[in-house]
Amino acid sequence: GDQESGAGTGSGFVWDRAGHIVTNNHVIEGASEIGVVLDNGRMIPAKLVGQAPWADLAVLRLTVAPDDLRPIPVGRSKDLVVGQAVLAIGNPFGLSGTLTTGIISALDRRLPTPTGRIVTGVIQTDAAINPGNSGGPLIDSAGRLIGVNTAIAGPSGASAGVGFAIPVDTVNRIVPALIRDGRVPLAGIG
Repeated sequence: GDQESGAGTGSGFVWDRAGHIVTNNHVIEGASEIGVVLDNGRMIPAKLVGQAPWADLAVLRLTVAPDDLRPIPVGRSKDLVVGQAVLAIGNPFGLSGTLTTGIISALDRRLPTPTGRIVTGVIQTDAAINPGNSGGPLIDSAGRLIGVNTAIAGPSGASAGVGFAIPVDTVNRIVPALIRDGRVPLAGIG
């Protein structure tokens, strides 16, 4: 994950009013204690609900769900087109609440995850996605979730204008199963 003074940092987003938070699995991998800092700066401890390492997704649950939690509106992958505007929200380098903009550069990319599995249907964007953005939402111009940003270190370790996001249809399939069962059986070959 992203190392910063011994603790990993990453981004995530509110999935529902019950306090479920979606992030990248590599952001929380190996963490014994997890805390989520909300937009208002309040830190709330969270518990791990489930992990799908092969898709680099994980779900946490806030130990206390504030009344004013606003879940993200969820879009669909099939409506996406190359060239459309996108926004990436996250905390690159620990800078909270950073917004970067760009376009969808390509669709249907294949992305290897830390487990060696390949996530298909991945969105490629030129919106700056740096370490710390990992697990944050990629949203369309209407504010709907279209993907989960996954920072992959470039050759220099810096963003080189190529960012990747796990597509929302994959997120939509995996997150409810993680909330329900804590795991998702891995289907498919290859």
